[in-house]
Amino acid sequence: MSNPTALALVCTLQKSPAESSSDLIARHALDALAESDIKGEVVRVVDYDVHAGVSTDEGSGDQWPAIRERILSADILLVSTPTWVGHMSSVAQRVLERLDAELSETDDAGRPSMVGKVGIAAVVGNEDGAHKIVGDLFQALNDIGFSVPAQGCTYWNGEAMGGTDYRDLDPVPDRIVSATKAMARNAAHLARLLSAQGYPAYE
Repeated sequence: MSNPTALALVCTLQKSPAESSSDLIARHALDALAESDIKGEVVRVVDYDVHAGVSTDEGSGDQWPAIRERILSADILLVSTPTWVGHMSSVAQRVLERLDAELSETDDAGRPSMVGKVGIAAVVGNEDGAHKIVGDLFQALNDIGFSVPAQGCTYWNGEAMGGTDYRDLDPVPDRIVSATKAMARNAAHLARLLSAQGYPAYE
């Protein structure tokens, strides 16, 4: 049995090569997954022209289908987002809107296309809101078909109205490192269980 793979969708508003705390925490999560022999890659969504819509392909110029193919190929999806005015970024919201189309894309057993994949989350920001964002992400991902592992998120929120970003931390606090490792370890375990024995066919 081959090892599961992971894809991190980084939902920063900053295009590459700008520094991004959302990108950094996603890479830390992939490093933690690598400790469980899971390889992963990062996609910075804002580098692509992802059209608004709720279908798998919104026509000429839409680059979501290329991202979608990577999601379909991965066993674990990490959504990493900054906190903006107490909410996930508009990029993360668009990702969820595009993923909604997967409820209509089913396999031969009638299961939506994302059933059997693991969904995890990472959130950064200088204001409160991480728990709400994770709750919103997990509810949406679960509706779409992803399975959420125990302790399936990691996050860092700095002081309210502060000026410190996650990428400024040196070192990253032990509690954040521990949460990231727990998320990765549990996601790897769940992905292997689902790979060995998936969900039953839908009737």
